[in-house]
Formats: sequence, C-alpha cells, structure tokens
Amino acid sequence: MKKALILFTIVVLISFLTSCKNESDNYIDPRGTDYAGSESCIQCHQTQYETAFHSSHFKATSPATKENILGHFTNGHNTFVYDKDTKLVMEERNDSLYQVLYKNGKEVEAHPFEVLFGTKHAQTSAFWRNHYTFELPVSYYKSLNSWATSPGYSASKVNFDRKIAKECYGCHSSNIASRYITTSSDSITFMNMEVEDFMNPKTLIYGIDCERCHGPAKQHVQKHLKFPDLKIAQDITSFRKLTRQQRIDACAVCHSGNDKLKVKSRFEYKPGDDLLDYFRGVPGSNDSIHYDVHGNQLGLLAQSKCFKKSETMDCMTCHNPHANASQNLVSYSKICMSCHQGIQHNAVTLKTTSASVLANNCVECHMPKKMSNAITFQLSQNKNKSNYILRTHKIGIYPKDKK
Repeated sequence: MKKALILFTIVVLISFLTSCKNESDNYIDPRGTDYAGSESCIQCHQTQYETAFHSSHFKATSPATKENILGHFTNGHNTFVYDKDTKLVMEERNDSLYQVLYKNGKEVEAHPFEVLFGTKHAQTSAFWRNHYTFELPVSYYKSLNSWATSPGYSASKVNFDRKIAKECYGCHSSNIASRYITTSSDSITFMNMEVEDFMNPKTLIYGIDCERCHGPAKQHVQKHLKFPDLKIAQDITSFRKLTRQQRIDACAVCHSGNDKLKVKSRFEYKPGDDLLDYFRGVPGSNDSIHYDVHGNQLGLLAQSKCFKKSETMDCMTCHNPHANASQNLVSYSKICMSCHQGIQHNAVTLKTTSASVLANNCVECHMPKKMSNAITFQLSQNKNKSNYILRTHKIGIYPKDKK
C-alpha cells in the first residue's frame, strides 16, 4: 500500500510539472528550435513589449487585417485615376480588402491586401501569387492623407507585376525561409546563393521582433522562468554589454543602405556579429556624397562631426529602439545641448530665429527634412513625380536657402 501511494505521488508530481511546462516549449519558430517567439517576452518584459508592439520596427511588415490597413475605402476617397478609361479602386469584398482595376467601367483584375509594409509615414501592400509577393500599384501616404503610386510604379501604366524580392524582407521582417548554398572564394565564404527564390508564407515572421535584435531566446526564457530570482539576464544579448561598434552594427544591418556586396543573408545576422562578415564594400560603388535619406541613416550620420568626434555616440544616443522616434523635438535638443552648451549662433541666425526655437528645435535646422531620390510617387490624375520627404541623419550646418 505504501509503495502504491509513493508511485501515485510520483505520477501526480510528473503530471503537475508537465502541466506547468513553459508555453514557449510548445512554440515552433520557423527560424529554429533556439527561438521562443516574441510573445514569450511578455511574461517578464510587458512594458517593453507593449511599447515595441506599436513601433515602426514591429510594424515594418504586418498581416493585412482591417485593423492594420491604412487608407480610405469609402466612395470619393478610394479611387486612383490613371486616365479617363482606367482607374484603380480600393474595395471591401467578403471581409477582405482589394485593389481592383477597371477599364471602361469593367473589372479587369483584382488582388487582395495580404502583406503590409510600413505604418509610420506610409504603407505599401502586397499580395501572394505562386509563393512570391507582388507589390500592389497604389500605396497610402499619411502626409497626403491619400493614395498615390507605390514605389517603382508609374501613373502612366497600371499593372500588378512588380515582384518584391527576399532582400526587402531582410529589413522589413524577422524571417522568411530561405535555404543557401555555401560557396567559397579564397578566404571568403559566400552565403548568398539561394536554393530557391520563392517564399513560403508560413515562414514569414512579421516586423522586427524581439529576437531579431536580441538573438534566440529559448534558453533565456526557460532559465528565467525556472529561476525567477536571477537578476542578471542569462543567455540573451544585452546591448549594454556590446561595444559601440557592435551596437552600431546591430542597427546598420538594415540602416546602412544596400550598395554593398552581400556575403551572408541579413537573417543570419545575430547581435554582436561583425557586420563586415555580412557585407563588403565594392570599390567605386559607394557614392557617399549622395547617400539617400531613406535607408542609409548610418552613412549620413557617419559624415557628421558630432559622430566623428565622439567616442560614445551611437544610434541609441538619440533613439529608443523599442519606440517610434519622438515627435517632441525638445527632447532631441536636450541631447544636443548636453554637448553644445557653449555654442553661439551667428548674428544672422540670431536675427532671423527666435531664442525659443534655437533652444528647443536643433534638429529642424541641423537635421532638416530632405527629398528622397529612392522613393518617388505620383498622385491620381497627375503625371508629375513627387519625392518622399524624410529627415536627414547628417548633422550639420545648412544654409536656409539650400535645404
């Protein structure tokens, strides 16, 4: 009887421990068994998770739900006109949203919103076809509060044939499955020869998630749930322990342009890695004078005297990667003034700009908004191209007439 009781107790204990198993143990991540999934972070890092969830990083790509899709779908605001016979209409059909092409009043082609790119300034959408994604021809621009042509498309001719390459997902998502052939040339190992260029929708991890920046977290989650008294983070990348260059590289993997030779996939990058193992400069290909304000923020920042003269300045000096860039320009001025307290403006600036603006709005003058040559668009019934406007990361002195 005593043995039976002991055996029963052991069985109950095993059953109890099994029922208390960490939920992340049951999660299967397309990136591999080392990953726990961002939702596992909520248990201990709820504040950071909830902030990041609403950020542009997290929404770099997102599923095309009605809650996520930006833009107007009501009559009078949902039509893009190419010419008197051709128009594209944003429509709701069977609880899904579509872009529908009409010629001479007759429907020619219709494709659904399925993958969304961006949310802060604008939003471009894509649809799946035969394991490829194709860009929808019209995007929503917040500054215009209207629809306009998507990057790469023209208002002169409409089609749905612009394929979105895997490389785009390298900076707009945390994974889209690829297999690579390893080839060697001298001392360099190349990982950019893909076995297939098509993509499996089931392997797409939307947005820039926690593990894209902090590395695989399965062991971290398991250890800290088992030993909640641990105060120092285990088995995870802490940015506080990275060198300045490592912190910069973690941002530069997506914010240093696309004009370098790819040695490895961006998805292979882990925080703390040397970015030179992933991208190599190609002699003569880098036009550093004309870095675009879209996509090469580090290239512009690196040209700034502030950055060159500082031994500590990195991207996180001004930005919280868990949140969108602050709209409170005063907060940036405080960062500037921590180093530039004794700087005096010249007589012309003092006469033309109020003291309060000079004290509270450094970036408006020293990091002005510039036109992007990488992103242009056209409005409905308008053949003129407009340039997307973004704030430059090259900190400098800009004469007002040359902005």
